[in-house]
Amino acid sequence: MQIESIDELQEALARHAYVADRSLTTALFLAMKMAKPLLLEGEAGVGKTAIATTLARLLDSELIRLQCYEGLDAGTAIYEWNYARQLLAIRLIEAQGSDTTALADVFTPEFLIRRPLLQALETSRTRRTVLLIDELDRADEEFEAFLLELLSDWQITIPELGTIRATHPPIVIITSNRTREIHDALKRRCLFAWVDYPSFARELDIVRRRLPQANARLTWQVTSFVQALRRRDLYKLPGIAETLDWVAALLTLDATELTAPVVNDTLGALLKFQDDLAQVRDQQLADLLRHASEPPIDL
Repeated sequence: MQIESIDELQEALARHAYVADRSLTTALFLAMKMAKPLLLEGEAGVGKTAIATTLARLLDSELIRLQCYEGLDAGTAIYEWNYARQLLAIRLIEAQGSDTTALADVFTPEFLIRRPLLQALETSRTRRTVLLIDELDRADEEFEAFLLELLSDWQITIPELGTIRATHPPIVIITSNRTREIHDALKRRCLFAWVDYPSFARELDIVRRRLPQANARLTWQVTSFVQALRRRDLYKLPGIAETLDWVAALLTLDATELTAPVVNDTLGALLKFQDDLAQVRDQQLADLLRHASEPPIDL
């Protein structure tokens, strides 16, 4: 699928149940057209990862995902040699009495284990992939250095093989929950967008598109409840992902509207810290339910 305008991209995302605002859609459109990585920052659960998976679906492209974590290194993210196969090949060479110069043959592509970043640059690909580097802030700062060559020139250098360049550079989405700052050298290579919590109208639209089986009253009440909850002093505010989880839980229990017993029973789908659960149940539940029964301010 060819995307020729920002409006076309926004409509395509909406058809795949991702409701993006204009600024985020513009950043994504520019990343695709300029072949530059897009760094998305924001709180957990606001839809940063989902935009990459949605983009892959609407473009009918392969999604390659690298989930970052502390201790992630090049061997796990880029490539490593298949030492077991190399050792077997060396023993076979020795058993055959071949010249030792043949040992260089174990450093060929057939002995290479391609990890996500190298997979995204495969020269045999005939179309662009979507490369998701998820939660980069969880990786060590040193890992960012491995990304600089990739994000600057769409290439990776393997000492034994040389430089591998992408024929079709991937569309790169990098996400961060800001548990630490991303280094300036990497940020300079990227476009940037901040993904915030949605407005009432946008969140309501997201719930309706993602869970159309929920009745209008329930989706309206849940969205009002969550919007009011985000204005409270909680340790961890719920994101869109938690809103959708909560509606799905309510549907599983055949709930058609919010009541105090239903909310008490299912609040763990929305809030994930005991202090937050206790605060809402003991002090704020009645007020939040009243708010959910009133017309939303945004409409």
